[in-house]
Amino acid sequence: MKGFDIAILGAKESGTGAAILAHKMGMHPFVSDLGKIRDEYRQNLLDYQISFEENRHSEEKILCASEIIKSPGIPDHTPLLKKAREKGIPVISEIEFASRFTQGRLIFITGSNGKTTTTLLTHHILNTAGFDACLAGNVGKSFAMAVAQNDHAFYVLEISSFQLDGMFKAKADFAILMNITPDHLDRYDHDFSKYIASKFKVIQNQTVSDHFIYCQDDPVILDWMKTHETLSNRHPFTALSEPVGEGAYTLENQLFFNIKEKEFTMTLEELALQGRHNLYNSMAAGITARLLDIRKDTIKQCLSDFQNVEHRLEFVASIHGVEYINDSKATNVNSTWYALESMHRKVVWIAGGQDKGNDYSSLVPLVKTKVRAIICLGKDNQKIRETFADLVEVMVETQSAEDAVRAAYNIALRGESVLLSPSCASFDLFENYEDRGNQFKKAIKNL
Repeated sequence: MKGFDIAILGAKESGTGAAILAHKMGMHPFVSDLGKIRDEYRQNLLDYQISFEENRHSEEKILCASEIIKSPGIPDHTPLLKKAREKGIPVISEIEFASRFTQGRLIFITGSNGKTTTTLLTHHILNTAGFDACLAGNVGKSFAMAVAQNDHAFYVLEISSFQLDGMFKAKADFAILMNITPDHLDRYDHDFSKYIASKFKVIQNQTVSDHFIYCQDDPVILDWMKTHETLSNRHPFTALSEPVGEGAYTLENQLFFNIKEKEFTMTLEELALQGRHNLYNSMAAGITARLLDIRKDTIKQCLSDFQNVEHRLEFVASIHGVEYINDSKATNVNSTWYALESMHRKVVWIAGGQDKGNDYSSLVPLVKTKVRAIICLGKDNQKIRETFADLVEVMVETQSAEDAVRAAYNIALRGESVLLSPSCASFDLFENYEDRGNQFKKAIKNL
C-alpha cells in the first residue's frame, strides 16, 4: 500500500490545523479520529480535499505513514502508538510539526496553573506595542493552523505537558514556566518526576541567545535546576524575595522589573489582575515584554487594563447577597488552592469531576477556615468525601450544573460566595471546562 506522508490522529483544532498545514506544504496527509468529527472540522478537511476517517483508526493506513502527529488528548501508551514506535515511525505533536514551517520567534508558556492568563496577557502587551504577534496553541487557534494561514513575526503559545511530550527539535526563543504541581499524573504512571521532566521540555534545545523565565518561589522548579544545566538566560520572578539576576520581584507594595540593567516599578494596586497567582502571571508577561524592549509605559498600561480570562475566578452574579464565581478552569488542586486563598467570604464550594490522581491534602487548611459547605459535582466523588466530609457543615452530591447551582442557592447564606472550582477535569459530565463553566453560568441566570 502506498503510504501517506503524514498520519494525523485526532480531528479537532490541533489535528485539523496540522492536516491543513501539511497539505499546504505539499504533503499527503491522512486524518483519523476514533470518534465522530465535528461539522466545522469535517468541512475544513473537505474544503482542502484531505483524506479522513472517523469512528475508527485504520492501522493499515496509519502504520504506512512516514510520520504520525497525534492529538495531545491521546495517551502515548495506546497500542496503536506502541506499534508505530516498534516500526520506527516518529510520533510527534502538532507543535513540533508546525515549528518546522515558521520563521517567527516562539514564546512557549507552560505550567500547571496560570499559563492561559499569562499567554493572553503576554499577547495583549505585544499586540498593544504593535508587534505582529499571533495567539495560538491551547488558547486561540492551533499553532499549525496559524502558520498555515499566515506566518507571523511572533507566536505566543500556551503549551500543555502533552504537547511538550511530542516535541523534540522545536525551540522556544522565550520559555516561560509558571509552576509545577501534581497534575495529569494518570498520564505519567502516577510518577511526579515524569511530569516534571515533561514540563522542563519547554527549555530543551535553548541556547545562550534564548531566555528562560520561571517562578523562583516554586520549590519543584528550583530543585530540578540544582541538578540540571540550562544554557539560556535565566529570568526569575518572585513574590517572596528579591530575584537572583534579572527578573521581577515585590517589595512592600511595589512590583519591580529589573531587565537589561533597567528597572521600573508599579504598585500592586495598579495591576488589573489581583491575587498572588495573578501577580506571577503579570511578572512573567512583563519580563518577556521588557526583554523585547517594549516601552515600560506600554507594559504598565497593559498590566493595568487587561480583562480577566473567562472561567477563571469570573464573577457571574450577586443574588440575595450571595456571590457566584465561575472558576471552572481550575482543573487541578493547585488552581483551586489559589482560588480558595483569594476568597474573603465564607464559601460554598462546588467541586469534583474526573479525578487525575489528585491529592487534596494541601486544601485541608483552607477548607477548614474558609469553606462551610461542599457540593460535589461529578460521577465519582469518593475521594472528595473522604478528605473533607468531617471538615464542613454540609456536603451534597449532584450530577449536573443545574442541580449544583440549585443546591448552592438553597445552602448559601447572605454574605457568602458560591465558588465553582472543581480541582478536576470535566470530561465525566461535560465536554470540557468551558462547557462546565457555561452550564454553571446558565443555571445561575435561570435561578
